Amino acid sequence: MNYVDVWGGVLSSLRKTLPSHALSAWFEPVDPIGFSGDKILLEVPNQFFAEWIESHYDKELRAALRSNSDKGTNYRFIISDKEPTPLNPPESNTGLTTAPLHKNNINKQYRFENFIEGSNNEFAKNAAISVANNPGKNGFNPLIIYGGVGLGKTHLMHAIGNEAIHKNPDLNVVIITSEKFTLDFVNSLRKNKTIEFAQQYRKADILLIDDIQFFRGKEQTQEQFFHTFNVLYQSGKQIVMTADKYPGEMKGLQTRLLSRFQSGLSVDIQPPNFEVRVAILLEKAEQNGLSLDYDVVEFIARHIKENVRDLEGTIIRILAKSSLMNIEIDHDLVRQVVQERTGGRLNNDISMEDIIKQVSISSSVPEKEIVGSSRKMEISKARQISMYLCREIMGASLNNIGMYFGGRDHTTVMHAVKCIKEKNEKEEEIKTFIMSVKQDLGYAFS
Repeated sequence: MNYVDVWGGVLSSLRKTLPSHALSAWFEPVDPIGFSGDKILLEVPNQFFAEWIESHYDKELRAALRSNSDKGTNYRFIISDKEPTPLNPPESNTGLTTAPLHKNNINKQYRFENFIEGSNNEFAKNAAISVANNPGKNGFNPLIIYGGVGLGKTHLMHAIGNEAIHKNPDLNVVIITSEKFTLDFVNSLRKNKTIEFAQQYRKADILLIDDIQFFRGKEQTQEQFFHTFNVLYQSGKQIVMTADKYPGEMKGLQTRLLSRFQSGLSVDIQPPNFEVRVAILLEKAEQNGLSLDYDVVEFIARHIKENVRDLEGTIIRILAKSSLMNIEIDHDLVRQVVQERTGGRLNNDISMEDIIKQVSISSSVPEKEIVGSSRKMEISKARQISMYLCREIMGASLNNIGMYFGGRDHTTVMHAVKCIKEKNEKEEEIKTFIMSVKQDLGYAFS
């Protein structure tokens, strides 16, 4: 079965298990665009669609795929970059000159101006700006932007296209994913139109191609891309690619392709640090008209660390839950969403050392005294609070806590935990101190 037939069968199966409003709202706008290995590629209007289907209908979707496809139950969402068609296109006899229509899928929202810069991506952004200003003329050809999922590679690639067209509207900018390139090539083989396919891409002034790692194992596609690359490169046209790894570490690609890739400039993007994550969250919240307290933003930034897409998805999920469930955005809601996105666990990277260090800072008691043997009241209090937090936040065993605190017996730790727990419920000073330490550790709202 082809992908269109498979998706038709999936919709028929979903009609039997889902209410009609769910089907029309979330599945009818989805367009199947092909297969990639054992995955069906599904184009959705935006990231919110992908988030919502994955979190609410993953089980039903996989069951429907199992019933209708022999390729497995895997799926992959492709976010649509299609610009909405204007309701009132300009008349041709107005006498006004207009820029040529660029037939590509450049996302107008991805610009250099709204790309949050930090030490993790500064070099990559500067290289991208240089290419956009002087495509094919600065020696950065090809430019390969590589790094993990959701770090902003695609944003920079689209920003190059937007900036280049802004400076020169006559440029023919072609932007595509490697999967779409493969599908177009396969279709051209089926319809005996490989010459038209080649011409379509070789007329580009700037070719922007996303996720080149998906060329792995596709020999004919690699062959076609190799010749396209050569034609563009020898004509002084700019080529920009994104990848998950440095070209020298890629496997499954032809040696001569990798050699071409390494002849240009490769720049990496690392996961954003804490300050950059905060800036991204503030920007995304503002874009979505969402007002969040700064301590809420810090809380999210301390727990959602891996990539920008997860940060954006968290903001979207908070907004969606608030509006669709008609509830206020408060600390409980934010904590719930963050726990969902981190697999139900928070602060799994906090160590006993981190806790002791923070208690030391907040109480002005040296760390070595907290784990030492002194029985002075202020030191003993800081030690008991540290033991209590190690137990509550980390879930560490009494024995492990005792060993870390100078080889103390587990009964000593048990007494400390019980003592501080009672004081935390009755004494405002202790309660405030513990909450302050938790906030500094990124464990607020508990």
